[in-house]
Amino acid sequence: MQIMTAKDVVKDLNSCIDKKKAEFLPKYFKTGKGEYGEGDIFIGVVVPDQRIVAKKYIELPLSQVQKLLDSKIHEHRLTALLILTYQFPKADEKMKKTIVDFYLKNAQRINNWDLIDLSSVEILGEYIFAHPQYKKIIYKLSRSKSLWERRISIISTYKLIRNRQFADALRIAESLLHDKKDLIQKAVGWMLREIGKRDLKAEEDFLQNYYQVMPRTMLRYAIEKFPLKKRKYYLTK
Repeated sequence: MQIMTAKDVVKDLNSCIDKKKAEFLPKYFKTGKGEYGEGDIFIGVVVPDQRIVAKKYIELPLSQVQKLLDSKIHEHRLTALLILTYQFPKADEKMKKTIVDFYLKNAQRINNWDLIDLSSVEILGEYIFAHPQYKKIIYKLSRSKSLWERRISIISTYKLIRNRQFADALRIAESLLHDKKDLIQKAVGWMLREIGKRDLKAEEDFLQNYYQVMPRTMLRYAIEKFPLKKRKYYLTK
C-alpha cells in the first residue's frame, strides 16, 4: 500500500485552487501589516474542498501532518487540523492523548480564528469532556500570553456548554473579561451567548455581575439574540 505524504495532500489542495478566493481570503483574514493574521499566505481553497481532501487522507501519519502544520500556507495548516479532527473520534484512548499532546505542541501554528474554531472543540473540547481531570489544560491556556492559546481555551469549552456544563466556560470568561484582543472578546461573547441558549438565567447572572465592566464587543456578542428592549437595557445602563 502506498504511504500517504504531505506532498500528496498539497497536490490535491492545489487542484482545488480558486483564484478569486486567493484574492479575497487574505483581506478577510486580516493578513495586512499590523493585523492579527499578518503574513499569512492563502492559495484560495475553500473549506468544503479542504474537508474532502482531509477525509481522503484520514490515515496520514502525524509526521506528515506536522509537515502541513509547518507550512506557511493557511490551507495546508487548516487541512492538517481537519485531518486530526477526523482521526480523533476513531482513535483509541492512547492515540487520542497523543493527538491532544500533538495539537497543544503545535498551538502556535494554529494561528487564526478559523483554524481554532474548526478544530479545538473536536479535539481538546472532546478530550476534556471525556477526561475532566485534564480541564487544567484550558485554564493554563487561558493565562497564556498567546492570543491563539487564549482563544483555544474559551472555544474548547463549547463541548462542555453543549452538554450543559457551564462552570468552566464562565470561569474562563471571567478570567478573560478584560482581554484587549478583539478575537478574544468576540469568542467570550459567543460562548456566553451559547450558554444563554441553554440556560438564560446562567448567562444573565454572569451579565448582571459584569456587563458594566466587560468590553463592548464582548457584551454585544453575548446579548446578540436578546429582544431589543433587553439589549438596550444592557447597552445603555
